[in-house]
Amino acid sequence: MTTRLLSAVSVLALVAGPGFADSFNRIATFPVIANMGAGEDTDRASSAEIISVSEDGNTLIYTDSPLGVVGLIDITDPHAPKPLGNVVLNGEPTTAHIIGGKAFVGVNTSESKANPSGRLAVVDLKSATETASCDLGGQPDSVAIAPDGSFLAVAIENERDEDLGDGGLPQMPAGYLVKLPISAEAVDCAQLQKIDLTGLAEVGAEDPEPEFVDINDAGEIVVTLQENNHIVVVGKDGKVASHFPAGSVALEGVDTKTDGKLSFTQTTDPIAREPDGVKWIDADHFATANEGDWKGGSRGFTIFAKDGTVVYDSGASLERAIAEIGHYPEKRSKSKGVEIESVEFARFGDTPYLFVVSERASVVGVYDLTDIAAPKLLQILPSGISPEGAVAIPSRNLLVTANEADLGEDGAARAHVMIYELQDASPVYPMLTSAGTDPLVGWGALGALAAVEGQPGHLVAASDSVYSAMPSLYEIDATQTPARIVKQTIITRDGNPAQKLDIEGITPDGKGGFWLANEGDAAKLVPHAILNVNAKGEIKKEVALPAELLPHQTRFGAEGIALVGDTLWIAMQREWGDDPKGQVKLLAYDTKTGEWGAVRYPLEPKGEGWMGLSEIAVKGDYAYVLERDNLIGDKAKVKKIFRVALADLKPAALGGDLPVVGKEEVRDLIPELKSLTNGYVVDKVEGLAFDAAGDAWIITDNDGVDDSSGETLLWNAGKLD
Repeated sequence: MTTRLLSAVSVLALVAGPGFADSFNRIATFPVIANMGAGEDTDRASSAEIISVSEDGNTLIYTDSPLGVVGLIDITDPHAPKPLGNVVLNGEPTTAHIIGGKAFVGVNTSESKANPSGRLAVVDLKSATETASCDLGGQPDSVAIAPDGSFLAVAIENERDEDLGDGGLPQMPAGYLVKLPISAEAVDCAQLQKIDLTGLAEVGAEDPEPEFVDINDAGEIVVTLQENNHIVVVGKDGKVASHFPAGSVALEGVDTKTDGKLSFTQTTDPIAREPDGVKWIDADHFATANEGDWKGGSRGFTIFAKDGTVVYDSGASLERAIAEIGHYPEKRSKSKGVEIESVEFARFGDTPYLFVVSERASVVGVYDLTDIAAPKLLQILPSGISPEGAVAIPSRNLLVTANEADLGEDGAARAHVMIYELQDASPVYPMLTSAGTDPLVGWGALGALAAVEGQPGHLVAASDSVYSAMPSLYEIDATQTPARIVKQTIITRDGNPAQKLDIEGITPDGKGGFWLANEGDAAKLVPHAILNVNAKGEIKKEVALPAELLPHQTRFGAEGIALVGDTLWIAMQREWGDDPKGQVKLLAYDTKTGEWGAVRYPLEPKGEGWMGLSEIAVKGDYAYVLERDNLIGDKAKVKKIFRVALADLKPAALGGDLPVVGKEEVRDLIPELKSLTNGYVVDKVEGLAFDAAGDAWIITDNDGVDDSSGETLLWNAGKLD
């Protein structure tokens, strides 16, 4: 069952104009730490993993294994979700479903991989207490409820120890499937049915590891055996009705090398699908999320008939569409790429939708399944970091994702639940795409922005050190919606892609080329410098920062650059060793004489994180400066634009007293960062440029989707007068 597929070219919604309607847009973001009680340590790791919804569509329940709880959220008003608190369980919850006033939760209590155990806990939601429990005899993973509410199915995975031997199969004890009747919001533990799945798979037949289950209207259970690369369909009578290998896929037009560049030109050998999530589409078909495990992971999803026939396989098409919107995780190239984790299916009105969740790209693909053999990709939705589960609520036109990653410390992103609504409106995201480029232009980590002289709405962005093997300039046509990358120019030195670059600032040089600010990092031998490139991206001049400053250098160097007459002004991100606390330098370089000078810029008071500069741009009589803290979400306090009068930028010689300039606040960007896509406030507001019409354009750096949601926001902030 090997399939070789060419990738699809593009996405309807990614090339659609403002007239596109019936789109999902994010309407709310809920940090799961909000469910912790008063006095609890909110710095503890928490998570939102598998998520479900009550029968009335008003209450969400998600599993949080780090805390050992299930969390509840009131979405009576989905635009303003409210915390309902956590319910503590004695073990690690894996999946939870609500029936009436009870939650049925799979709880892993294993003391080791070799000695697995678990139970199905019944939780009374009103009292927030566990009222009943069924011993499952092993480690539960996925739990599904029959559409008519008559029974539950539980995948007892008894997962292997990846550090034991080569991490392969078999590793006993074997997993199996459990079927449990439900009546009057209670499970009949005495009627627990253990369904044997051994002897079916071609891989590790004696050690099946059931991963995910789903139940159709006929009471049939589909279960994926991920590590075994096998799929089993169990009839309503509890007997195996059919089973078959999940097969493999050879991919074309993918990036298989983790090498600091985005190059979607490789072809793979057949890769085992090793499906994780699975969802019935109708009585005869289901979709699988081909995440992969120890041998596989085909980077997409597949629609199977229940007899094993492959009706559709996405091949590399979704991954390439994800790359178009800057969410491709380059550091995963040699492994499983975007890593499709789960799938969800529901009908909204007359339209059948499949939602495909990418864990590593932190997005959800939205497909129209009107033609089940030719799914149509409508949108790619931004999610939090590492979405694990999703639930559709068609009765309320809602989709919800649970995002498991909690980076915890230093103001980093926390785990979130995100809510989307199907609206008669255009898609808000993405704001930037490379759709239509041939060959496909991959991009990300845009930390610098400049305007194209004489062309309103036309910009140039630069990538930073994330893509060390392909430092690039990207031409952007922002007169389209979404804005479009139309050209990539590799920055070269002596005919080869330049090395040791970390571009954080860019400004036109007035001669068709650009001056670039190279932030520098002594530990990585990246110099603090400014560079001049021509229109072809060839480096024509390199100027190191003044030698007298280098003994005081830190990791955080030049973050912005602007040309005023013959003088380049360079914004240093944070204090160096010779700076007073709370002040950073604006360096001045005379391009005619080669002389250096500086002034000091006073930062906003430091809060929980650090404070620094991200950009400098010039319009009229002022230099505009982006100033920010390094905090995310509710902790973020400063993402602001200030301006300094050019008349006050009078550089003094280095080594002596430097004048401190005054500044005026122009715009607090946090309200915009919250409202643009209704996500959490992102950290890196990094680029600012004034186009030929005088409009201010702002862009955020997505860190190359590394410990980041991958979202890039690009918007027109107006005149800033």
